[in-house]
Amino acid sequence: MPGFSLSFGVSTLYISLVILLPISALLIYISGMTWSQYWFAISDARMIQSYKVTIAGAFYSTVIVTMIGFLWAWIITRYNFPGRRLLDSLVDLPFALPTSVAGITLSALFIPSGWLGQWFELFGWKISYAFPGIVVAMIFTSIPFIVRSVQPVLEDMDAELEEAALMLGANKWQIFSRVILPTLLPALIAGSSQAFIRSLGEFGAVIMIAGNIPYETEVTSLMLFVRLQEYNYPAAAAIASVVLLASLTLLFLLQLAQGKLFNKS
Repeated sequence: MPGFSLSFGVSTLYISLVILLPISALLIYISGMTWSQYWFAISDARMIQSYKVTIAGAFYSTVIVTMIGFLWAWIITRYNFPGRRLLDSLVDLPFALPTSVAGITLSALFIPSGWLGQWFELFGWKISYAFPGIVVAMIFTSIPFIVRSVQPVLEDMDAELEEAALMLGANKWQIFSRVILPTLLPALIAGSSQAFIRSLGEFGAVIMIAGNIPYETEVTSLMLFVRLQEYNYPAAAAIASVVLLASLTLLFLLQLAQGKLFNKS
């Protein structure tokens, strides 16, 4: 095993090159702007609407993906069935698949003539090129965070705790709500928070299925790309700083919440 000096040096170099250097470049671009220029870049009507669309999409997708991810993790850890390993491997597909490819695939599936879209069309529900498409794309790209956070906790959970609760007269719901859920809560909070943060910055999958209609389906990451296409790098840096600040704030709150939960336990 490497010594402390080598490990600390490599870690510091990694943090400097991968994290601090890009942030420094971002701050350099922003420093060339006046406060009024910065405020205008991040607060015009189109930007404000993109914030609303992004936050709403991230919120709805996180709620849905938390439930789906929990059930997915529960199935692959609590049951043995043919195809279990395949189902476990599919969890990481969003990590391996380029987000643009995922977006094109989802768009093809959910257009009115697509395999899934035609069924939603029967009820008058439009998925592709509408707000629900944003939610679908965010669900697809963020589901591994939930499953991979909950799965190891379920695997390490002592079965004797459930057996003891059963012997004391607890029913299945009481065992789940009073024994299993409190143990899983830190993992669920961590996974859902990471999924929410991931959704805030999602770009490739979203723009392929959202339609990118101004004031309707434009997300913040798309607006950043638009500013880059216009060669307005200071404005793009200003938008990036908002996303970065939101992500860092959420990460800090996540660590704070996890610390309190672990202290209680």
